[in-house]
Formats: sequence, C-alpha cells, structure tokens
Amino acid sequence: MSHPRFFALIIGTEILNRRRQDKHFAFVSEALARYGHRLSGSFVIEDDPQLIIQTLQFIAAQSDTVLLSFGGIGSTPDDYTRQAAATALSNGELYQHEEALSIIQERFQGEAIPDYALEMGQFPKDAQILENPFNKMPGFSLQDRFFFMPGFPSMSHPMTEYILQTYFAIQRVTYRYTLTALCKESQLIEIMKQVPKEVELSSLPKFYSDGWKTIISVASEDQKAAEASFALFTNALDEMKVYYSLGE
Repeated sequence: MSHPRFFALIIGTEILNRRRQDKHFAFVSEALARYGHRLSGSFVIEDDPQLIIQTLQFIAAQSDTVLLSFGGIGSTPDDYTRQAAATALSNGELYQHEEALSIIQERFQGEAIPDYALEMGQFPKDAQILENPFNKMPGFSLQDRFFFMPGFPSMSHPMTEYILQTYFAIQRVTYRYTLTALCKESQLIEIMKQVPKEVELSSLPKFYSDGWKTIISVASEDQKAAEASFALFTNALDEMKVYYSLGE
C-alpha cells in the first residue's frame, strides 16, 4: 500500500454525551504527522452495534484504507466492536484466539477464568493480536490494516505507536508553502481552480479590524508541483499588487 489513507474510529457514547472528553483525535493526528501521514477521516460514534457495522463497512470501502479503531473491545454488555468487526470485515463469526487465550490464562495465574475475560480473547477469523503493554489484555488486527484497540488512551496510544512503527514507518516528506494575502478569498478563486488535484490546497479567510486576510497553503510530496502551485498565487498577487507575506 504505497499511499495509505488513515481513518480513526472513536467509539463511545460517553464521549458524545460529554461524560468523557475525546483524547484520541489530537494524538492520532500528531502521531501520523511524525511519519508524514495524515488523517483522511475521523468518526466519533455511539455504542450502537448496527452503526458500528455500517461505519466499518463505509471505511473499508474506501481505497487504501487503514483503520485505527478505539473502544468497544472490553467486557461490558455495550462492547460491540469485536462482533461488529466480524460482521463487517470477516465471516460474521468470533473465534477463541489461541494466543489471546494464553495471555488471558497467564494473567489469571491458574485461577478460574470468568466468561467475560474469555470473551475478550474472541476475535474475527484470521485476526492477529495487538499486544497491550498496560494490562496485557490484547487488541486485534485484520489484514494488517484494520486495527482495534481499547478506548483507554493509556492502553491504545502505545499500541498506536507500535502499529505506526511496525507497519507504516516509511517517512514521507511533504513540501508545504504558505502565504497570507491582504485580500478577500473571492479574489483568489480563479487561481485556486488552476491548482492540480494532486496538490493539497487550503484557503482560510479571516476578517480583522483592518480588513480581510486570506491564508493560502499548498502541499505535495512532489516539491516541483508544490512550488509551481504556490507560484500561481504569488505571481497573481504580484500582478494584482496585493500585499502578502510568507507564512501565516
């Protein structure tokens, strides 16, 4: 997968009803950036089994998808993610994973293992375990691109670092050029239309007490393409005699 598209799925009604604050989005964005990647999408959804299935199916249908999923693989009745992953991405069945079972047995050290703990080691067909350095109860992955982790940041964030280091450590360099022009965004729309689709373009208009300012940023892994797209704006602004400064 030469250009993976990363998606974050954050599952938890407690986030949507504001009993807890999401700590995954910012972390994932920053972690991906260290490897030259970025998020293509992020979803925060409630603990609803059908909604989880539908969201997984939607994400899986995108090209070159990599999913980082947080939450719903614990032992409470509203932990639906294991079964949802089996339904959306596999054959619909859960199986006792032998390596996960060994980890659970070791954790209970010869004591009787409750059913809820055994269920935490039941994963979709052909799943691989993801080690959990916090309490050893594993997450799992499918096809080396769908990764399912607990909702607790203390567990899932080290697991995310491991995933990126192990599977996506090839660093990519993105060339970004930014300027701030003293004009309205509408004055630059025709120039924006000339930017190739493969070059990332963002435009951020802001109104201050002294008038409009528009921040233009272009980025690409192709340095020449990024420079050429940036030149479209600098040349046009020079012709229009509009003042601009480099950076934000």
